[in-house]
Amino acid sequence: MTEQHYEIVIVGGGAAGIAAAARLAKELPAGSIAIIEPSADHYYQSLWTLVGAGVFPKEASQKDTAMLIPKDCDWIRDAVTNFDPEKSKLSTKQSGKFSYEYLIITVGLQINWTDIKGLSRNLGKKGICSNYSYKSVESTWENIRNLSKGTALFSQPASPIKGDGAPQEITYLAEDYFRLSGQTNQINVKFFSGMPDIFPVKKYAEKLNSLCDQRGIQKTFLHDLVEVDADNKVAIFKDLDSNELNSVEYDFLHVTPKMGPPDFIKKSLLSTEAGWVDVDKDTMQHNHFDNVFSCGDCSSLPTSKTAAAIRAQVPIMVRNILSARDGLPLVDYYNGYTSCSIVTGYGRSMLAEFDYDLSLRETLPFDQSTERMSMYILKKYIMPKLYWHGMLKGRF
Repeated sequence: MTEQHYEIVIVGGGAAGIAAAARLAKELPAGSIAIIEPSADHYYQSLWTLVGAGVFPKEASQKDTAMLIPKDCDWIRDAVTNFDPEKSKLSTKQSGKFSYEYLIITVGLQINWTDIKGLSRNLGKKGICSNYSYKSVESTWENIRNLSKGTALFSQPASPIKGDGAPQEITYLAEDYFRLSGQTNQINVKFFSGMPDIFPVKKYAEKLNSLCDQRGIQKTFLHDLVEVDADNKVAIFKDLDSNELNSVEYDFLHVTPKMGPPDFIKKSLLSTEAGWVDVDKDTMQHNHFDNVFSCGDCSSLPTSKTAAAIRAQVPIMVRNILSARDGLPLVDYYNGYTSCSIVTGYGRSMLAEFDYDLSLRETLPFDQSTERMSMYILKKYIMPKLYWHGMLKGRF
């Protein structure tokens, strides 16, 4: 098979890959850019929290990848198997080899369902659900609305995840539904997290801890879910302080699975020891191969893995690629900005914005740690439109 050459090859056609392609396509000749992406479906995953709470059908989060590929870019519907960055080449499963002038890696996170024993074979059954899969997200709402008494248990792993606030959001929405349905006294809501606190930024953490206390949500930290005994409805957590295993009974269990860098990235010359694409945190240029760039969830950028972070990263990365292409120094720098909408109930939400140093980067003229209807409207109605018609079109 003949080797194909493009000026820019983008590996990954998710939020970051499509947004980067849309911006670059405005600057480069037609046919200069290839996007390698195996999936025919593209999901706005930020909406899955509201799908799991019964607000939207899951179909509202999906579009065909073919509709989103920017004009004048070539879509290679295939998967990368190997990188050879020393020769500026890569290999795919079915389409052969590709060479490039510049490589962009935006493949997102790999969800490791099997890292929690007993989870994958019982997902969507026996009271076990998760918002982190298009196939299982509807089972979350089914379990919430059908639970009349007992324990509703929600987990967050110790590993990095996409959408830091999502495990909490579905906890708050479920508790709100139970309360609005008059079932507060019949259902115990428990949130177990492998993280040391409820949120990394002190201002938001204080408000969220207070919210949990006011609403009777029991929270336990530094406890990582390692096994699910679905037949007996028991979740087994590892205490990260003592390494002891603790069993917790449940009637309904929402699991946030463990996640990490994709295996084909981890085994390549492009990764850090931990498996992330090894890039400079300011410029998003690879630390060893100057013609490689990466942003988004698969990169080593030490910030939260959210669509809002990608929205901030992509324009800077693209400008730096264009500067490198023109032989100019890279002068655009990313400060780690990320944003996390935290829905706290039906019609209420907070908006967290911060940077690498966990310093506040709030953009609105009020206290964003306060629950507001306006922030819920932003999450429910405005952000999806900005995603589909702005960010993925290279406009936002």
